[in-house]
Amino acid sequence: MTASRTGSRRRLAAAAALPLLAVVLTSCGYGSDADNDKSGAGKPAVAEGAKKLSADTVKIGYFPNLTHATALVGIQEGLFQKELGGTKVAPATFNAGPSEIEALNAGSIDIGFIGPSPAVNGYTQTKGKSLRIIGGSASGGVKLVVNPKKIKTLDDVKGKKIATPQLGNTQDVAFLNWIAEKGWKVDAQSGKGDVSVVRTDNKITPDAYKSGAIDGAWVPEPTASKLVAEGAEVLLDESDLWPDKQFVITNIIVSQKFLGEHPDVVEAVLRGSVKTNEWINANEDQAKASANEALKTLSGKALPPEVLDPAWKSIQIINDPLAATLQSEADHAVKAGLLEKPDLAGIYDLRPLNKVLKAEGLPEVADAGLGVK
Repeated sequence: MTASRTGSRRRLAAAAALPLLAVVLTSCGYGSDADNDKSGAGKPAVAEGAKKLSADTVKIGYFPNLTHATALVGIQEGLFQKELGGTKVAPATFNAGPSEIEALNAGSIDIGFIGPSPAVNGYTQTKGKSLRIIGGSASGGVKLVVNPKKIKTLDDVKGKKIATPQLGNTQDVAFLNWIAEKGWKVDAQSGKGDVSVVRTDNKITPDAYKSGAIDGAWVPEPTASKLVAEGAEVLLDESDLWPDKQFVITNIIVSQKFLGEHPDVVEAVLRGSVKTNEWINANEDQAKASANEALKTLSGKALPPEVLDPAWKSIQIINDPLAATLQSEADHAVKAGLLEKPDLAGIYDLRPLNKVLKAEGLPEVADAGLGVK
């Protein structure tokens, strides 16, 4: 995709629930704990004689999910390493948001690709001292999919059993907010009310659907496409509920300490991210194959075409962190009673990204008033 079209609608797939942890909740995540033993996808060697930046190594965390396609492809294809020169990329993969935040706080990683909710949690729980959001990576990829024999219209959802990935996670909050806007009542904690909200791990949601335990699900990709492969139909794409059909699903975060000590390295990673996103959007088939190959290396299993292909179209790969939608997602959780109103002032530092974008001739992005002063 050309520079002028970087923000246009191109989609990839999502494979993870992105939890919006409230003060009243104690867990959020994408699955199991960190899985750093399988972080070798790509791992391009440093070019001989390449000039080193201010750090010997930059440790980058990400998930083996298509919502993290920028990291998957950028590492697999050596696009980050190219920008870093003699500074080595040290990748580490995770399957849970809290694990990645803990690793960032401990210095086990320096930069991470992560969902909006763990980023908000990591920032608020350390009173704004641990991290900054420095860029965007992906938007969208969440759908309401239903049993067409039981649910034919949006109004038919009332009285049915609909799965979400986890109490208080991003999709759970979005569904609760949608229910409230329909004028229906549901107790957020129990999930009981005019709709039965059944919190179900994405890994078992397809089996729950096949058994009839649920009538549908508000879930991210590729779970949505897996359900469609089992006969479900898409009733609503969450992107249709957002301005410009965009909402954040993956951010880039950095340790404030690393940002302060190695701004040249952070800028190089962001330059690699921007160039990776441009390559992904300009080379869709190659990028899809690269991402799936990385998934196969990291998880031991590639996504089958009947899941990968439709899921791939569900996510936009973008540079903009869509800061206004982060605030809206937090507001929805507060409205649902799952989150105390957070102070997000200063969570963004988009100055390095905007420097990169300007140099590339691309539009700068905004922090919705939540940036560092």
